[in-house]
Amino acid sequence: MNEQELIQGLRNADDTAFRYLVDTYKDRVFNTAIGIVQNAEDAEDVAQEVFIQVFRSIKDFKEESKLSTWVYRITTTRALDLLRSRKSKKRFGIIQRLFGEGNEPVHEIPDFNHPGVALDRKENAAKLFKAIAQLPENQKIAFTLHKLEDLSYQEVSEVMKTSVAAIESLMHRAKQNLRKILEKEKG
Repeated sequence: MNEQELIQGLRNADDTAFRYLVDTYKDRVFNTAIGIVQNAEDAEDVAQEVFIQVFRSIKDFKEESKLSTWVYRITTTRALDLLRSRKSKKRFGIIQRLFGEGNEPVHEIPDFNHPGVALDRKENAAKLFKAIAQLPENQKIAFTLHKLEDLSYQEVSEVMKTSVAAIESLMHRAKQNLRKILEKEKG
């Protein structure tokens, strides 16, 4: 099924087209989500929400970009929404403890292993993912899409709706920040 047939099938609410969409994009969506939220259960939830949103809003897809670009954009937005929600709950929990109300635990990012990492590199990968989690939002997205999902700078710029030069700058700053974070952990 080519992209145009897929889009038309989705617009016609065709089950076969939806199954094809999920089969084609499930690994990319999950890996992008886990690169941002860094929790497998949360990444699965994000992936489900992404496919539901694609199915419900395909009629609004203007085809100004590739379908994959649109799917990545929805994935990063959903993953960031989850992180923002988590940070909001975390802040609320801290405020509750400061005033002695409740004992809601602070939600920390747990250790996890990205499915694409070989066993002998999992410890280093866990350190890298913890460092990635500390990056500013836009650097985290650019780094995840380029380095973990292997999108070109051009593709990342389309997903993030910015210029290639801006992506190059984000990647440069992300690498510098990761280096600093990882060196600080060593020392």
